[in-house]
Amino acid sequence: MSPKLDLRINGGTLFDGSGAPRIHGDIGIQGGRIVEIGIVSGDARETIDASGLAVAPGFIDMHTHYDAQVFWDPSLSPSSRLGVTTVVNGNCGFSIAPLSGNPDDADYLMRMLARVEGMPLESLQQGAPWNWRSFEEYLSRIEGSLAINAAFMVGHSALRRAVMGRRATASKATPDEIAGMQALLRMSLAAGGLGFSTSISPAHNDADGNPVPSRHASREEMIALAGVLAEFEGTALELQPSSAAAFSENDLTLMIDVSRAAKRALNWNTLFPNSKIPEVYRAQLAASDIAATRGARIVPLAAAQVNTLWVNFVSGMILDMYPGWDEIMRLPVEDRKRTLSDPEVRRKMDAGAHAPEAGERRILTADWANWTLSEIFNPSNRPLQGKTVGQVAEMQGKRPFDAMLDIVVADDLKTSLMMPPQADDDESWRMLGEVWADERTVIGASDGGAHLDMIDTFASCLQILSIGVRERHLLSLEQAVRQLTSVPADLMGFRHRGRLKQGFWADITVFDPDIVGRGPVYTKFDLPGGAGRLYADAVGMRHVIVNGREIVRDNQFNEIFPGRILHSGTDTHTVPLAA
Repeated sequence: MSPKLDLRINGGTLFDGSGAPRIHGDIGIQGGRIVEIGIVSGDARETIDASGLAVAPGFIDMHTHYDAQVFWDPSLSPSSRLGVTTVVNGNCGFSIAPLSGNPDDADYLMRMLARVEGMPLESLQQGAPWNWRSFEEYLSRIEGSLAINAAFMVGHSALRRAVMGRRATASKATPDEIAGMQALLRMSLAAGGLGFSTSISPAHNDADGNPVPSRHASREEMIALAGVLAEFEGTALELQPSSAAAFSENDLTLMIDVSRAAKRALNWNTLFPNSKIPEVYRAQLAASDIAATRGARIVPLAAAQVNTLWVNFVSGMILDMYPGWDEIMRLPVEDRKRTLSDPEVRRKMDAGAHAPEAGERRILTADWANWTLSEIFNPSNRPLQGKTVGQVAEMQGKRPFDAMLDIVVADDLKTSLMMPPQADDDESWRMLGEVWADERTVIGASDGGAHLDMIDTFASCLQILSIGVRERHLLSLEQAVRQLTSVPADLMGFRHRGRLKQGFWADITVFDPDIVGRGPVYTKFDLPGGAGRLYADAVGMRHVIVNGREIVRDNQFNEIFPGRILHSGTDTHTVPLAA
């Protein structure tokens, strides 16, 4: 008599992750893996009734920044509640290991992450121990403690700071320093680091406003470090490019040369179609074709939703990019409130935000009247929540900028303001659907764990299923599941993940396709030090299963932690460039 199954999922509509048509059937799980699928015989210790529900592989999120959050929230929320069962961290060159052992270097990384990735400094200081040096020591601190599977890239900025100290943001590396970084990268990959990540983006500056360490690297340094990946089985490569526009010839050549040196696909963040500038995303996609003719592979991470930004005057992220605003955003909160109440200061700030140089970045829009007061905490002003600044200004007989700052100051700067979304027209959505289905791309760019008070892309998988599939019919459900599961699994070379298949790990989501989606976005004050973050609950996500164990049922976390650290070579295989 065969032993009982650990878990049986009965009567669901199965989407296996390959894009094949859905079928009706059961799944049997034992020892963390799928052992039967379709017609399942035998009893199980636990049973889930999936009648009327979709059963799919767990979602794989290739671009997150949970590197520090693993210590204060090993459930990796909200991703674990939203159907994500595997995340890739340490992107853009921003891992938090290795460290040199010099406390100044750890402090530098904390302050850099606070500035460039929008993580509250007090949370980084209070929530993580920072008591490791090697990548192996870092991984050992969290092994066996996570709710979902996690892989960790080795970040260029961390490597550079560990080897070069303060010179990392001031100098070109010497040949000996490059060799030192290569040796440290080898040690990190041997310990299980997934790969190498870096950034040349001008948006990536440290706490002092200087370019992050990776931006000081020479072409030779980039290629030398990428070449280390070719020495190790199952490694990956990620790079943040220097522009959101079409790549320059220099940047394209660098990306191609880095990919060829690594003998790995290079993925970059983010491809975001906009009907007003369609030539940009078409040129970015064409870069993948050019790379293929030169023996390289470039894979863009396609955005999963409209680009919506929240800002507030506590963190000042994005706002500090307006000319003349940076010094104000650095003031202590009480001093900042007094300064923002000064009519002359307001006049200068408004003028600075409308100066020609303020419009050089598309992310900045000083159209105050069309900003939405998305969350207000002062009870006397809470009735204004959900209105635009323009509506409130008209009601109160004020200029929009004054009306907005009056609410912000009365709210101790906590007011959450939403900028008008970009590329929210039908044609941009149609283009986005085409990009999702393009074999040159992979859906990603959630940035989970980063920009905590600024973006809602952490729920991008659910946005695909709700807006992309159900509302706009840009993909079939079979296609959407494939793009969220087997496509990233195959790109990263994850072994036995990303599909509902006998012998594969039982990472599974069970959801109601008629209602699945993201709930309202709100601020949750649950970070170390009392800081807040944008958050949203899942709608219609009934069960999330990781390595055969149910971690979430109807948004309730079961307080179990079956996630695994995915080590390069052990849990991944090498993906050929021509794949």
